[in-house]
Amino acid sequence: MKLQPRQQLLELWEAAARASYRDGVWTWGGRDGSNSISDAEQLLCFMYPASELPGFRLDTPDETADDVLAALTVLGDSVEIPKLLLRVMGQYLRTYTAEDGRPLFSGGSYFRPLDDEAKVTPEQLQLDVVDSFSMSVTLALGTLGFLKVFRQSVRRESIRREIRELEDLASKRLSAAMAGLLRSFTVNAFDPGSPAGRALLRTVNQTGAPTRRVLDDLRRELRPVRAGLRDLTIGSGSQLDLDNENLLFECGWTWGIVKDAPDIVTPLDIGPQPKGVAADTPFLYFTVNALVGIADLFSARTRVLSLLNDDQITLAQAIQRRWDLTQSYWRTIATYGRGTWPLEDIPWRTVDEKESDYYSLGVTAMVVQNLVNNRAADVDLGRVAAVLEELAVRARIIRRAVPGDPPVLMHSPGVPINLHGSDSLGPHLVWVVSDFAITLLKRTIWAASIAQNTRMRERLLALADQIWRHIMQRRQTDGLAAGLWDQPGNVFTDIEVRDEDPSWYFSERVVEFLVSAAASSGEPPLRSPQLVELALQMLGEAEHLLDQELVARPLVGGQTIQPKLRSIQASLQRARSIVSDRPATAQALINDALLGLERLSAARDSASEAI
Repeated sequence: MKLQPRQQLLELWEAAARASYRDGVWTWGGRDGSNSISDAEQLLCFMYPASELPGFRLDTPDETADDVLAALTVLGDSVEIPKLLLRVMGQYLRTYTAEDGRPLFSGGSYFRPLDDEAKVTPEQLQLDVVDSFSMSVTLALGTLGFLKVFRQSVRRESIRREIRELEDLASKRLSAAMAGLLRSFTVNAFDPGSPAGRALLRTVNQTGAPTRRVLDDLRRELRPVRAGLRDLTIGSGSQLDLDNENLLFECGWTWGIVKDAPDIVTPLDIGPQPKGVAADTPFLYFTVNALVGIADLFSARTRVLSLLNDDQITLAQAIQRRWDLTQSYWRTIATYGRGTWPLEDIPWRTVDEKESDYYSLGVTAMVVQNLVNNRAADVDLGRVAAVLEELAVRARIIRRAVPGDPPVLMHSPGVPINLHGSDSLGPHLVWVVSDFAITLLKRTIWAASIAQNTRMRERLLALADQIWRHIMQRRQTDGLAAGLWDQPGNVFTDIEVRDEDPSWYFSERVVEFLVSAAASSGEPPLRSPQLVELALQMLGEAEHLLDQELVARPLVGGQTIQPKLRSIQASLQRARSIVSDRPATAQALINDALLGLERLSAARDSASEAI
């Protein structure tokens, strides 16, 4: 890619530090105000790269890179930066803890009334939301990892005491977030003849096959998922009776704690568990966001640092079962049949008859995640790549928008999601999402990371380059937020709104993408079997010629091999050691060796002719 993830991350850190730390004071909140999600997103702009990329570590002052210190010079030096982060993390954890000790996961200023004239009630502002659960899992794990390593560099007892207190707060928040995710999971069952059933069957039946045959086949395909859902024992989603195989169903996460969701029985201290009001139906957007956060629970870093205790591991295992079942369900639905996939029939239609390219992007995200986990073949990846390309075109990301173009509304003001059940405490609320472009880019780089041949990877990386150029044009160019996101009016002339404050919602997702891009660039290059075979054949010829040269060339007294031949021999030994993983590099070494051997042979022939 033309993208330079390290440089871009450093520039983003510099901009984020400048916007966050003003006149020696940490300033919370961006254009959407301060709430448990926005503030977590602001913190994750720093914590996520520091947690995931060794070159960006801030928890070991003696090992902090010079370019990292230059980017964060506003925050202090290598010793002051982790101390500042310690204070800021403490502010966040204490701010979003209630007087009774319960961690708060409220949506706050992210909640919007469906009716512009209505006013969100104080009770609604305090409603827990899945986005906060998901973000808190990622932030709490990053915080625990940071504290665990930073403690080793600290000698002052006051700071060590602060670290212990923050570890308790972060661990408690992590436990409560996992409990919230278990209470927000839902299974929605319905009759095939109901409007929801007919909509689902119409979505999966891309070939016009008889409905009865499609229904029987779909039931058979979903039988393992149904069986897994029946075995759930804790949290919401476990009370639904799925023994009736005549019913169709869908599973995933709703927007908040499900109404009448049972409390989670656990020895962990998570404080009082609030009652839920969310409708007992899955939402694509919240399902995808939940899956992203949950993946951090069973990442290699979480296991290596032992960030979960035994009781948390029990909750994490229950969540992972839901993660696996949800992935399996949506992969089955999205890729059903032998002809056109339902995923390829854009826009995606939900069971409540709503259609949007954003829903297609949500389903694509789950399919890509499944492909990443299973390292799927490039045949499936090619079909997903075509969907990603079409979504980029339809959203006017890699095509020019005309005045009055409807897709522009997906970027600003965004796609409103009705929060069914929220009206029990006040006016009906909506959740506005405007991250289509960066989410599409994240899925594209994920797909590129598992491509098995260079042509497919180049295709996906070319698409990622185009999307990245679009996103770079949307950076803010002036004010304290310069270098951060999001200013879609820079690209779409129909959008007249200009915001001075940064969108931590969008900027944090850019950080996630850049971290993914940096991680994928560290993977070994693709290995072509044909290239390996050719390199081995070349290596065989070169080694044979070297043996001939060693036999024919007279030796100098006291020397077993001439310097030139020693150099050639070393090159061929290096080529043999890397030929399986880096065949093109091996070929370059072999070519140099062959050229050197040819020159030696030509010189010997010339000497013979002269005699």
